[in-house]
Amino acid sequence: MIKKLIPIGIFLIIGTVLCGCTQEKIVLKVFHAGSLSVPFEEYEKMFEKEHPNVDVEREPAGSVACVRKIIDLGKKADVLASADYSLIPQMMMPKYADWYVMFARNEIVLAYTDKSKYSNEINSTNWYKILEKPDVKFGFSNPNDDPCGYRSQMVLMLASIYYKNPKIYENLILKNTNIKFKEENGTYIILVPPDVDYNTNRILIRSKETDLLAPLEAGAFDYLFIYKSVANQHNLSYVVLPKEINLGYYEYADTYKKVRVDILSKNKTIVGKPIVYGMTVPKNAPHKEMGIEFVKFILEHPEVLEKNGQPAITPAIAKGKVPEELKGLVKIEN
Repeated sequence: MIKKLIPIGIFLIIGTVLCGCTQEKIVLKVFHAGSLSVPFEEYEKMFEKEHPNVDVEREPAGSVACVRKIIDLGKKADVLASADYSLIPQMMMPKYADWYVMFARNEIVLAYTDKSKYSNEINSTNWYKILEKPDVKFGFSNPNDDPCGYRSQMVLMLASIYYKNPKIYENLILKNTNIKFKEENGTYIILVPPDVDYNTNRILIRSKETDLLAPLEAGAFDYLFIYKSVANQHNLSYVVLPKEINLGYYEYADTYKKVRVDILSKNKTIVGKPIVYGMTVPKNAPHKEMGIEFVKFILEHPEVLEKNGQPAITPAIAKGKVPEELKGLVKIEN
């Protein structure tokens, strides 16, 4: 009689099914701003260690693009973290969200490497004159997709106001792109078309700011408007811009709001304000309770943000129908 050998693996599979030992992991989808990639990678590892039944899947992108995935493309996320907190109340509430927390700050700097032209000359007073040189190429992310992109436009317009030199914005942006601006009653309004065309000899644009890091480090262009935290995380040199223009300080909120950006493709207006990051769990999140747990985990560990050059807001400021699980960690404002 010939006996057929049944592979041991089959017995293991049958045994596992019969004893009900399989436990499917929860896949926690996190859509977040590209500038949060480094701290959120750390949060992912820490959270998964404490929650072995959870697989955190992060999708970094420009913050506007992150929100649009949910509200326009019908994609579902368990956590949404934006580099501009105001996108949540403006674009997601009340249909897709009913609360949010403001949990971190940042500022815009001008980053460069030792390959950048005039890197041995540039400083906090002459930076715009260096950018105006015809052989210098600078970059920023797409204002249609990414808050860092429209904030870069605000910084350059604020520079024209601060230095009392309207030629700064004209020479750097108006002459090299199809972006326009107008002035109304002391407010400077930047008009961003649906498709931004630009002079490729002078400017480089990508969807989100982190997409510009590799070409900067490779020497494909010279200077990049980017968040201070990202510059620190990637060990880049950078020029610290004046507080009056870098969007990093609450005490200059009245100065920042002199500039606004109109995103024409969305009929949306963004007023200049200090850079504050926002986070929420969308109303249609597949794993809402675990999403809240992830937000709570981040608020409980602000040191991760701090060591990555991103000042945490502690306690975080919360607005809307704040979940009970978070109330002990936040300051609720109306």
